[in-house]
Amino acid sequence: MEYQVLTPTLVTAFEAIVGPAHVLTAQTVEADVYTDYGRDHTEDFHFAPDVVVRPANAEEVSQIVRLCYEHHIPVTPRGAGTGLSGGALPIHHGVVLSTERLNKIIEIDERNLQATVEPGVVTEVFQNAVKEVGLFYPPDPASKGSCFLGGNLSESSGGPKAVKYGVTKDYVLNMQVVLPTGDIIWTGANTLKNATGYNLTQLMVGSEGTLGIITRIVFKLLPYPQQNLLLLAPFRNETEAAAAVSAIFRAGIVPPGWNLWSGKPLSGRRATLTFR
Repeated sequence: MEYQVLTPTLVTAFEAIVGPAHVLTAQTVEADVYTDYGRDHTEDFHFAPDVVVRPANAEEVSQIVRLCYEHHIPVTPRGAGTGLSGGALPIHHGVVLSTERLNKIIEIDERNLQATVEPGVVTEVFQNAVKEVGLFYPPDPASKGSCFLGGNLSESSGGPKAVKYGVTKDYVLNMQVVLPTGDIIWTGANTLKNATGYNLTQLMVGSEGTLGIITRIVFKLLPYPQQNLLLLAPFRNETEAAAAVSAIFRAGIVPPGWNLWSGKPLSGRRATLTFR
């Protein structure tokens, strides 16, 4: 597909949708701030967008995407920009659509163990919010203190607790998504069992914004664990440490996750497993 050049008329149209303060160009903001929208944590790549637009709700996202669709302007959805696979990089320039203003926890439904959130909520903020009411959201990517939930879904993020609890895709029930045409759909249902039709929810997970822009998410939650133990076990070498992992599984014990460190002390090579 041959993309078109962004025109001042379109920029003005974006300003009418989200307000002039939320349409950023290289001429309207500091250079360092604008540069950040063209990179993530993937090596040293940088692709400057023509414009950054920061909508506040699904309707604004829909209007922006529809305009870009009609005028053949490339759109790159962006969360916190902590990804490592280049999913937030505007390689075709055009519009970077930032979800940073879609940052509300809409509802925490304690009785049904669910929560409805917007994609710009920081993962750790969400974890702490549900913990306050005795609930647990297990996925914990390394950047949980700064990454967005929408980005976790788009990148199919995991984390150390994936061994026992699974990854982000295992906790999403339903999503509101803006399609490339600007149409707004829901992908699933707010139920644990939903066996009707295509699994659009899981199709969207890991698609890195290529199939649509997530504007709302319904997560399933768990009761918060009553105990949390940390075990540090040293071994003489990596082979023995790996054998211990297998033995633990065969014994019917599934720890939330573990980390392996290896070092070379004076007595020879040693490996240490931390279970948590």
